[in-house]
Amino acid sequence: MGLALGLLMSSQSTAEASSKYVTTKYQKAHYGQQNGKVTNIQLRLAAGGFMKQKYVTGYYGDITKNAVKSFRKSVHLKPTSGKKVTKKTWRALVKATGKVKKPSSKGSTSSGVIDKRCLTGHRVVCVNETTRKLYYVNHNKVIKTMDARFGCGGSTREGVFSVFRKVRHDWSRPYNSPMPLSMYFSGGEAVHYSSDFAARGYAGCSHGCVNIRDRKTLRWVYKRIHIGDRVVVYFS
Repeated sequence: MGLALGLLMSSQSTAEASSKYVTTKYQKAHYGQQNGKVTNIQLRLAAGGFMKQKYVTGYYGDITKNAVKSFRKSVHLKPTSGKKVTKKTWRALVKATGKVKKPSSKGSTSSGVIDKRCLTGHRVVCVNETTRKLYYVNHNKVIKTMDARFGCGGSTREGVFSVFRKVRHDWSRPYNSPMPLSMYFSGGEAVHYSSDFAARGYAGCSHGCVNIRDRKTLRWVYKRIHIGDRVVVYFS
């Protein structure tokens, strides 16, 4: 009994210790994905000095792609586009970075990802153009996260705004397109569902609005946002 208990406690402590570090198991990921495997890759790239810690977002975009390319070059691997992490790249990355400690899980807002202007203790629509995400923040905690698409050529305005109008079933006359679940925050710019974004993803762009492709989650947020609630649009 005592031996069994001792072995159990030993295995538990080993598991707890290993969970504090980024896995060494191959993390297959490619450009455009967003998941925990991408986060593990980014944590190792950041540990090796190939990208800044603030860009560890779990999204495999241009910053991660360029970091993968730089890392491969540094260890004299054959040049690639950097749009995927091969087993060879991963093995070299593990060898180069060794044990990488996971960031603390305390709190639900990652430093650099959530702008401090979103942390008001109230409801905030927090729009990060770097991570291409909209975060619904309430009482300084991220409650919902959605993919977001912005205006062509960086035309979406940055800054701190307020929701001044809500229209559940709106229509854009200039562009002859539907704008369901619109929450206007600056002139004609609004957060709204986009069927084009849902169909084409990041292959397109908006005319300045913040496009959302997850209609169900946006509907949930729309019901809870009030006129006057803060909207923050920024790059992290």
